[in-house]
Amino acid sequence: MDFAPSARAADLVERVRRFVDDEILPVEPGYHRELAAVRDAGGDPWQPLPMLAELRAKARSEGLWNLFLPAAHAGEYAARFGTDGDAGLTNTDYAPIAEVTGRSFLAPHVFNCNAPDSGNMEVLLQYGDQAQRDRWLEPLLDGRIRSAFAMTEPGVASSDATNMAATAVLDGDEVVLNGRKWWTTGIGHPDCEVILFMGLTDPDAGKHRRHTMVIVPRDTPGVRVERMLPTMGRYDEPFGHGEVSFTDVRVPSSHILLGPGQAFEIAQGRLGPGRVHHCMRLIGLAESALEAACRRALDRTAFGKPLANLGGNRERIAKARIAIDSARLLVLNAAWKLDTVGAFGALSEISQIKAQVPAVAQDVIDFAMQIHGGAGISDDFPLSAAWTAARAIRLADGPDEVHLDLVGRVELAKYAERR
Repeated sequence: MDFAPSARAADLVERVRRFVDDEILPVEPGYHRELAAVRDAGGDPWQPLPMLAELRAKARSEGLWNLFLPAAHAGEYAARFGTDGDAGLTNTDYAPIAEVTGRSFLAPHVFNCNAPDSGNMEVLLQYGDQAQRDRWLEPLLDGRIRSAFAMTEPGVASSDATNMAATAVLDGDEVVLNGRKWWTTGIGHPDCEVILFMGLTDPDAGKHRRHTMVIVPRDTPGVRVERMLPTMGRYDEPFGHGEVSFTDVRVPSSHILLGPGQAFEIAQGRLGPGRVHHCMRLIGLAESALEAACRRALDRTAFGKPLANLGGNRERIAKARIAIDSARLLVLNAAWKLDTVGAFGALSEISQIKAQVPAVAQDVIDFAMQIHGGAGISDDFPLSAAWTAARAIRLADGPDEVHLDLVGRVELAKYAERR
């Protein structure tokens, strides 16, 4: 078991760190202030601010682009669209890079590594045919378009994905989509041109063979964004999460990924690496919160003492450090298992990090908010937005309870087999 990054990955970590520290973090507060000013003035906050495009162009010119590209599937695309024109990275090598990008809300997008685009691109890499890759993967890798992922639904308990009721019915050489999806991430971006849709095709098949994943151009007749959904009052412009209806949406059957009834196989392959990415970004977010808490605890005084010397705060800082370091090791272990035995062999480890890391990040950020007092719940600091992101991830890609149940079942199965 070796979590040490390769020499190439170690170099990328330092280059990404420098770019985040020197180019992104200094302008990020101004970005959010300008976005708020546009919103308050009645402008359109969904139009990306010019500085985003400038940062993306600079990152790409420095070879820091599509860092997520997986070693197993990157192939020719790494040479044409990847980091330094080199091969892709293993999950273990990408994990510390994802942590660095997690320190900034803008960094994943700046490096063309943000969800759901990175996950959708991995799906197209691994499961798409050449025509699908030419039409959709290449412009995504090139940064010319954005994408969305439509899976969960407002009308069913989506914690059990087999409940999905929206349909994808074959009709000759077409597939017809009907239903309503929500928390469709990325749908608000004006450059979103493609949606990956998961729908019920054969209700009589085995429960994991009933659903099909379909590529849907955003401008197909019958696709309608009903509303954009705030997460605790935040819309996350210019990406956002939307409720989308599909009414008699017809696309060619060639837009089906892998084949009818294969959606769960695709989703399983997509979600494993994606959860590592999410969790390592959360580690970075928690690190930023702990840094802010320590600086505040040393800079501010109350009752004649630095905040660090009051109310057991040193102990809380110590526990936060232990929790973050423990969570990081847990994620690196899951990434290593993914690399060595694949997603099915790492089911428990992937669910462990998904249940543990967002909770750790939320607790650390909550402590940082408390240290900051009233400022911590304002928008003068990024802490309330960070807390909201960590809390939301406890539901995204499956709620905590589902992951804990899986970990428990895997653990009990070890002893059932012995008996």
